[in-house]
Amino acid sequence: MTTAPPPLTLDDVRDAAARLKGVAHRTPVVRSRTLDAFVGAEVLLKCENFQRVGAFKFRGAYNAASRLTPEQLTRGVAAYSSGNHAQAVALAARELGTTAVIVMPEDAPPAKREATAGYGAEIVTYDRYSEDRVALAEALAAERGLTLIPPYEHPHVMAGQGTAALELLEEVGELDALLTPVGGGGLIAGSATAAKALHPGIRVIGVEPEAGDDTKRSLEAGRRVEIPVPRTIADGQALHIPGELTFSVNRRLVDDIALVSDDEIRQAMRFAFERLKMVVEPSGATPLAALLTGRAGPLPRRVGVIVSGGNIDAARFASLCGGLA
Repeated sequence: MTTAPPPLTLDDVRDAAARLKGVAHRTPVVRSRTLDAFVGAEVLLKCENFQRVGAFKFRGAYNAASRLTPEQLTRGVAAYSSGNHAQAVALAARELGTTAVIVMPEDAPPAKREATAGYGAEIVTYDRYSEDRVALAEALAAERGLTLIPPYEHPHVMAGQGTAALELLEEVGELDALLTPVGGGGLIAGSATAAKALHPGIRVIGVEPEAGDDTKRSLEAGRRVEIPVPRTIADGQALHIPGELTFSVNRRLVDDIALVSDDEIRQAMRFAFERLKMVVEPSGATPLAALLTGRAGPLPRRVGVIVSGGNIDAARFASLCGGLA
């Protein structure tokens, strides 16, 4: 009996990196002595909040879209997303001279909807608590002849997301641990693939909001576990079940999942703003929250953190963080 090849390899991530060279930003790695002293470790922040569209999602969207045939590009692409993947696919489509239709929840942050429309995409809304976004997007794509680019359930998307970790490790060398947010699982799947291939001893730790702990439950059960659609300020992580393809990677490579509360996410956002001089959206702040609260567990000497995005408008940032002590 032969063993099936893994759905994602280091070569896939490296191939994506070559395709993204000169298109995606090579985002900075930031250090803070204040943060290091507070958590008792050397922390290296890979700042994907400075990526194009303000989030890591551009990496996967462009890697997938750039591989489409001329005929597929002529017809256009479709996607479903609460915001960052929506913007990423819209921009990738514009860069490649095609059109995009995006299925977005009605309660998506206005700034993300406006940015998606600003990149030229058509937006179709739905109710995230009563409608199935995947079914809606698949039906729309079939009806219009569009190619669907999912936010995480695609090997080229996962490979593209993994280039953030690849860049971090190329720049800073070996790390003892790597923390990333977990939503559908594409970022941590790509990151873990690159990190474990380069440094097998590294611990890969995902971070979820307490209300959206589907990946933690799934890893503990050894199978995908579905939960009610979570209500959390971390809209990019408000998912009810891990992806099938991403989970097949993460169950092999992810060492642990930490959970943080919405209040802890708010505190991390404020810390990033006041002490690191960075604007970070709730989903992007979850790994920082896990560090600041100790929920990531005892930390080794060198820790990498992927700050996944910074898409939040001033009004929402103020409403979430302005009243904190």
